[in-house]
Amino acid sequence: MTRAKVLRGLVLTMGYACVAIGLVHVVLGNASIPGAESAGPTIDSLGRFFGAIFAGYGLAWLWTARRRPIHAAAVRWLTAVFLLGAVGRVLSLAVEGWPHGFQVGLAALELALSPLLFWLADAEEKAHPASPGAGGVTA
Repeated sequence: MTRAKVLRGLVLTMGYACVAIGLVHVVLGNASIPGAESAGPTIDSLGRFFGAIFAGYGLAWLWTARRRPIHAAAVRWLTAVFLLGAVGRVLSLAVEGWPHGFQVGLAALELALSPLLFWLADAEEKAHPASPGAGGVTA
């Protein structure tokens, strides 16, 4: 499989996964967070709000996937946000201690995927340069 195909698959997967995860948090609130079921209404409100933001982040990944070729700059920016989330998890671990094991697994996944996405970011631009004046967007 070519780097470009791997990039396209990962960008689409990121988009659909983030939209789905975000919507689950909006609908289920605290029940969607392992270990936080009884965190109270303030955390429930915050979680639902951030769930909506995360769904929007997923839509940005899907918008990026519609580009032909996928723009490296967009992948790098979205990956930087993803990596910042992982850094936030590590900071939380350092300040507050070990979270639920599921959260540790997510942090590991985020820390592993970020360098891969940065490495793949320009794969499609290199494999399929945009034709002049085409705008690079599919319908």
